[in-house]
Amino acid sequence: MRQRGASGRAGLVQVYTGDGKGKTTAAIGTGIRALGHGWRVHMLQFLKGGDPLSPYGEILALARLPGFTVEQLGPPHFVHPGSASEEDRKAIRRGLERAREALSSGEYDLVILDEINVALQLGLAEVDEVLALLDGKAEGTEVILTGRGAPRELIERADLVSLVEAVKHPFERGIAARPGIDY
Repeated sequence: MRQRGASGRAGLVQVYTGDGKGKTTAAIGTGIRALGHGWRVHMLQFLKGGDPLSPYGEILALARLPGFTVEQLGPPHFVHPGSASEEDRKAIRRGLERAREALSSGEYDLVILDEINVALQLGLAEVDEVLALLDGKAEGTEVILTGRGAPRELIERADLVSLVEAVKHPFERGIAARPGIDY
């Protein structure tokens, strides 16, 4: 059994992964549930940079919820496999440092590392770095790691793993991402 922090919470590690839609949404839902119980929630988005022309709906909504803060740390564009630039790598490095600060500070009860698994998959971060973040988190701080392709090491380290499976998606029929539903 894991040690409980000063808050009385166990501070478990959760991973939401798979090729289906809804991993970030599930993490936000958990964050809202935690917020309802008075928890301080902080989400760090690693691969959803702040494009002012196409803001993510969750960012717009969460800005209205005191106690649920969000930082967009990644590149301001989509990173295709094999196309990461040095600037993309620097953005992820800064994000990892912010994650270390947020996780170790004890300031937050729940920290969401959104799309960190994809950053790993793209080679923008190393699994050992993320495992070290988890090892250095404050007692009682819960953490959720999202994104497709979670590596085996994170799945083994996690206390809870949810696999979001793609069965059918409108994109397969040529329907583009829709504001309010997909972003």
